[in-house]
Amino acid sequence: MDTPNGYWMPPAASTVAQSVDDLYFVIFWLCVVFFFIVTGGVVYFAYKYRRKHPDQLATQQIGHNTLLEATWTIIPAILVIWIFVLGFRVYMDLIVAPGDSLEYQVTAKQWAWDFRDPDGCSVPGELHVPAGRPVKLTMRSDDVIHSFYIADFRVKQDVLPGRYSSVWFQADKPGTHNIQCTEYCGTSHSNMFAKVVVHTPEEFANRAQTFCKVTVGKEHGEKLYKNQCAACHTIDGNRLVGPSFKGIWGREGKMSDGSKVIVDENYIVESIRIPTAKVVEGYPPAMPAFPTLTNDDIASIIEYMKTLK
Repeated sequence: MDTPNGYWMPPAASTVAQSVDDLYFVIFWLCVVFFFIVTGGVVYFAYKYRRKHPDQLATQQIGHNTLLEATWTIIPAILVIWIFVLGFRVYMDLIVAPGDSLEYQVTAKQWAWDFRDPDGCSVPGELHVPAGRPVKLTMRSDDVIHSFYIADFRVKQDVLPGRYSSVWFQADKPGTHNIQCTEYCGTSHSNMFAKVVVHTPEEFANRAQTFCKVTVGKEHGEKLYKNQCAACHTIDGNRLVGPSFKGIWGREGKMSDGSKVIVDENYIVESIRIPTAKVVEGYPPAMPAFPTLTNDDIASIIEYMKTLK
């Protein structure tokens, strides 16, 4: 998809862009219609009931009209509910990534974007993706709040320090699109640009030889596991001081305080940075903190954990 939408809108270059635009124009034209109804009514009644000469008596007090009042209450209520239903459907399409999505790691920092694909390939300031394949971005910030925005795809998501957020898209045609930060993040905020390059499947398959470099990923995470984690956590399901990593990713776990937690990026980061914050039921609070692990190290461990089915 890469269709011009008119009304000064950028091209609709993702599978969700058209539904976002359709919702926008529903709201826009409703506003236009009600603008003329309300403004026209004000002008008409101001003219109709104007004081025509100095001796004219005051207009007689007019009581309420039940039918009229019910009409201007019920019709807007129906329209608001309708907009909510349309908006909720679009919202769910935007936040629920397909199960076969390629998952990228995105790091925001003052004042640049860093992207890594599932194989650890990275190009500074460039997000390289295949056409016709859903792409999920798991994002974090190294410093302040940023906001990831691709106007042509109609996707936008805040990127926060200390936790992960995500967004997804699918672009069906090769091309290049701009990425912006839309949350003021310091003196060079206006220069925090990047681009997303959509490749044909053949070009993307050969990326390691053409445009990417391998930095971190599941291989690095496996090395960190052997050096830092293996003494307390197995990968074969057996119990040690801590729970096994096998099959843990995405699973709901019960904590010692009775609460339940989904094992995702935010939980792993918190467990490494503050091990006693959420202790798994049946295990002692014996895990130490690992301040020497960088954000990239933790991201690599997470990628490795995802492979332990």
